[in-house]
Amino acid sequence: MNDKNPLLEVRDVTLTFGGVRALSNVKFSVNKGELFSIIGPNGAGKTSMLNCVSGRYNPNQGQIIFKGQDITKLRPNDRCTLGMGRTFQNLALFSHMTVLDNIMVGRHHLLKNNFITGPLYWFSGAQKEELTHRREVEDIIDFLEISHIRKSVAGTLSYGLRKRVELARAIALRPDLILLDEPMAGMNLEEKEDMARYINDLNEEWGMTVIMIEHDMGVVMDISHRVMVLDFGKKIAEGLPEEVMADPYVKKAYLGEEVDEETSVNDGKEKSA
Repeated sequence: MNDKNPLLEVRDVTLTFGGVRALSNVKFSVNKGELFSIIGPNGAGKTSMLNCVSGRYNPNQGQIIFKGQDITKLRPNDRCTLGMGRTFQNLALFSHMTVLDNIMVGRHHLLKNNFITGPLYWFSGAQKEELTHRREVEDIIDFLEISHIRKSVAGTLSYGLRKRVELARAIALRPDLILLDEPMAGMNLEEKEDMARYINDLNEEWGMTVIMIEHDMGVVMDISHRVMVLDFGKKIAEGLPEEVMADPYVKKAYLGEEVDEETSVNDGKEKSA
C-alpha cells in the first residue's frame, strides 16, 4: 500500500537511554486502514518505538506525524484526544474495578463536561451523554464476547480475559489508530485465535488502523498487510509479510543464519511494499 498522506509517519526517530541507543534513525509510515506489524528479537526496540508513537517516550531526534500534525512533543493524553489508543505489554487495568468500569475509563476523553460547566451540564445533558457512552461500551462488550464478565472485578479474571478487557478499554475511545503491544503474549492457542480474529475484525469491519507488536509469526503472516523488522534498534526490513520473512537479514536476526550478500532481497537496504 502506498499513500501520499499516511495516517502515521515516523521520520528518522532516534532514542537513547544514558548513551545506549534503543532506536537508531527509524523511519516508516502507516496508511489509513492498514494492519502493520513490528517484529524483531527481544530487545530490538519494538516497545520503545510504540512508546515514542504514543508519547510515553520523547525521541532524542526525529519527528512523528499523525494525521498530518507533528505530535512529537504532545503528551499521551493529547494523542488520545487526536484518536490514538493503545494496549500494553504488561497489563495496565484497574484491578479493583469491574470490567464495565474499566472500559468506561477508556471513554473519558470523549466526555464534554469539565469543572466549570459540570454543574450546569449535569442538569442539561449529562444523563443523555452517559446513556450514549454506555451504549457504545455495551457494543464493545458484545463484540469481544465478554458479556458474562461485565460486572466481574478485573483482578479476579484469568490472564486471557484481562487481555481482552484491556483491548476493550483501548477501543472504547474508537481510535483511528490503535497500538497493540504483544496482545497475544501468554495466551493459549484458543485464546490467540480469538484475539487474532478480534484484531482482524477491528481492522476490517470497524475501520481501525492497527500497529501491532507480536512474536507469533503465524499470526503476523496471517493478518498483517505489511511488516517492519527491528534489530538492535535499527530497521532491517519492511514489506509484505512473505517477502520480509524470506529476507536473509531477517533470518539472521531470528535464527542466526549467515547472510549471503548477493542473494539478499534487501541488499543491505530497506524494503518497502
